Amino acid sequence: MGIVVAKMPPFRHEFYSIAIKADGSGKAISGHHTNFPEGVTIFFNSPFQILSWDIVPDWSGYYIMISQDFLASSHLFDRLLDDYPFLKIDESIPFEISREDLPEILSIYDRIKYEYLSQHEDKFSFIQTYILLLLNQVRRLFNKNVDARLAKEQIRTADLKLLSRFQKLVKTSFYPEADLETFSNLHSPSYYASVLNVHPNHLNAVVKTITGKTTLNHIHNHILKLAKAELSQTGASVKEIAYSLHFDSPNSFSAFFKKNTGLTPLTYRKTTNL
Repeated sequence: MGIVVAKMPPFRHEFYSIAIKADGSGKAISGHHTNFPEGVTIFFNSPFQILSWDIVPDWSGYYIMISQDFLASSHLFDRLLDDYPFLKIDESIPFEISREDLPEILSIYDRIKYEYLSQHEDKFSFIQTYILLLLNQVRRLFNKNVDARLAKEQIRTADLKLLSRFQKLVKTSFYPEADLETFSNLHSPSYYASVLNVHPNHLNAVVKTITGKTTLNHIHNHILKLAKAELSQTGASVKEIAYSLHFDSPNSFSAFFKKNTGLTPLTYRKTTNL
């Protein structure tokens, strides 16, 4: 329930985390954010975000990791990212709080630690309640200490940057000379999320919020454009086109094409060459 390792190289975990540095020197790097405040600091991590830290022995505080299974175990967290948007910031914003606010938030961490280490059969029910209390307290402090307009601008800028990177990655991944891993699944949103170091759900939410289309829609639309260009402008066979677009078989490609156009690849080729 607390940080015990003084230095960690960059790594990626699968949890949400809410951390507080009460005292001490050093810093943690969350995602791409390196501007770590010197005072009492609250900071976050989201699933698949890269994290590292380099702290000295006088660091004190808490670092709590919350698994997806834990969140799924209670309806209290059904609207987690809607109610607590600071957890989904692509470039997390560590923020400083006053020492006057420290005892209240530390008391919540203390309660969570007590229950976690106890032998009570119902301890996780209590922990769920305390985690919810912690989230609400952090939201209050976030709104109090982080300029709302600046936070929204940073979130919007980060989201637009993520969308741009995603769109570019989809295009470049289908280049003939693209340097890909042997088993890369270029039709899967999870592949692009992994390369971009974000959770697939977060990537999809950002892309859909800005464009109105899902990540899968974008991938399929790009594949369809490439397929139409190949069919109308080249003499490549359906089999050659299927494998060049990373389908596992010509039949899979034909089914995909017909589902999205209402025509088989060969019929489409004939209609465009009339």
